[in-house]
Amino acid sequence: MWVAAGMLWLLVFGGPYQAWGSCPSQCSCSLHILGDGSKARTVICSDPDMTLPPASIPPDTCRLRLERTAIRRVPGDAFRSLAHLEQLWLPFNALSELSVLMLRGLHGLRELRLPGNRLVTFPWAVLRDAPQMRLLDLQANRLSVVPPEAARFLGNLTFLDLSSNQLMRLPQELLLTWAHLKTGSFLPGHHTRLVLGLQDNPWVCDCRLYELVHLLDGWVPNLVFIEARLKCGSPRSLAGVAFSQLELRKCQGPELHPGVTSIISPVGSTVLLRCGATGVPGPEMSWRRANGHPVNGTVHQEVSSDGSSWSLLDLPAVSRLDSGDYICQAQNFLGTSETLISLLVTEPQTSTEHSGGIPGALLARVGEGVEAAAYNNKLVARHIPRVPEPPGRGPRPSVASPKEELTLQHLQMGAASALDRQEEPQEAQMVRSLKVVGDTYHSASLVWKNPPSGNATAVSVLYAVFGQRDMRRVMVQPGKTSVTIEGLAPKTKYVACVCARGVVPRREQCVIFSTDEVVDAEGTQRLINMVVISVAAIIALPPTLLVCCGALRRRCRKCRAAAGGSADAAGGAYVHLERLRHSQDGSDLLSRNSLSEADRLLSARSSLDSQALGVRAGRRIHEYFC
Repeated sequence: MWVAAGMLWLLVFGGPYQAWGSCPSQCSCSLHILGDGSKARTVICSDPDMTLPPASIPPDTCRLRLERTAIRRVPGDAFRSLAHLEQLWLPFNALSELSVLMLRGLHGLRELRLPGNRLVTFPWAVLRDAPQMRLLDLQANRLSVVPPEAARFLGNLTFLDLSSNQLMRLPQELLLTWAHLKTGSFLPGHHTRLVLGLQDNPWVCDCRLYELVHLLDGWVPNLVFIEARLKCGSPRSLAGVAFSQLELRKCQGPELHPGVTSIISPVGSTVLLRCGATGVPGPEMSWRRANGHPVNGTVHQEVSSDGSSWSLLDLPAVSRLDSGDYICQAQNFLGTSETLISLLVTEPQTSTEHSGGIPGALLARVGEGVEAAAYNNKLVARHIPRVPEPPGRGPRPSVASPKEELTLQHLQMGAASALDRQEEPQEAQMVRSLKVVGDTYHSASLVWKNPPSGNATAVSVLYAVFGQRDMRRVMVQPGKTSVTIEGLAPKTKYVACVCARGVVPRREQCVIFSTDEVVDAEGTQRLINMVVISVAAIIALPPTLLVCCGALRRRCRKCRAAAGGSADAAGGAYVHLERLRHSQDGSDLLSRNSLSEADRLLSARSSLDSQALGVRAGRRIHEYFC
């Protein structure tokens, strides 16, 4: 390749090679006469034992090629005396280290080629000493990172080859610089055309390649790729996929969505703190206490269907020492976001105020609205009707609407809290065997078994969209064991609980269902039924047709027989006879009477007459009767 390039130079500029007395002994030198009469000197060194650039290079050298040598590093003053140098080619050496001063004084340098070396890093700031640089070739090295500051030194380039390296990402600053070539808004001092080589790198296909993928999407007259079909190297699910087939989202910093900001809970109860965040890529979430004390709990991570990340901090059997501020942090490479949740642990209270008529219930009030907690797809909820305080001490009428807005209380299942201990004696009032049957896209039917206390138990049904903080209640008449909830949204996940009035629902009294899964199951069942019926029809149809045709045939025969005369009826009662008679030569011959003769003989004469007739005819007739 490099020899061909040298020959091309000779064809363009012409002129004979001339000897040069001061050429290094390991190198070959040549002098070219340009069209304007000026001289251009080329020095080529390819000694495999050379470990450093030669020191005695002629100062008027315009092109220097050091190729296929053992040079491992380039000192800072190696080319300082070559003020006229325009092309510096160092291909296929053992270079692993370059000095940031290696281009000092080379103000006219236009090309720097370093393919096939062992460079892990490149001193991008070295390009400041070569303002006329137009071509940079770093193909087939070991570069894994291009730092963001490199974008400041690549604006003058019209050719950049970074192919066949270990690059996984490119900095956003560099991608934005190239994006101006697509939009047509050029930066000051930047050239309007660029040839890029980025192929054969193990690209990590995530949101950080969003700009690069869009650069490849469509035709850009000012940006040319040596190979436009770039492919992903990771993650494993996208390995080998072309950039043109990707659908990437633009990177976004983390944004937090705390469930609640203030919680009051009694001593000994279990508290569940929730914190959600969105971002691209999905942020990493963590918890810490504002006072620096260690967190006495367990953290659970979940990802919802819309891509939101949720972190749940489970604090079992809280004490007064657990009171304080808890900080939820979400972080990705774009930044960090934090939110604060306050927890106040109080002594157990015996007041039943705002407890919905449940004696001795201990409610942990969570601001104005309290969410439904979904912990590992299991729900325990307490409903708190929004009923204002009565103006006086007189009795308050308890008129419940058929469907009432409710809020829920976070409780962890199996927690040995005072609330659970108080409600365990109400096992006899628990609704059991709750199931979802007969659903459609807009309704759901629930069935259950009433508690052993009998048909006098009044039951309430609580339901809500899964994850929402408000629930609705449906009042069920005593003795009923089913209810249909109307007005549901299609393809939506719901949670429903059935419990006796005044009793806290437990996890076995709640069910989570989706209006699309059940309908799809019904459609599948219908399809199965249709297939079974079709197969049964196909199997049973041929025998049925045979039986019917046989019966119809026999019926037709009887009709024809009844329509004929008496002679036909008499003759039809016999079969055709085959007679064996003796021929005149003594041989047995088998003869068949015609139909008219057989009918006449069998209908008009008896068997004795037939025998006598046969004797008078001079031969014995053998007759066979049915």
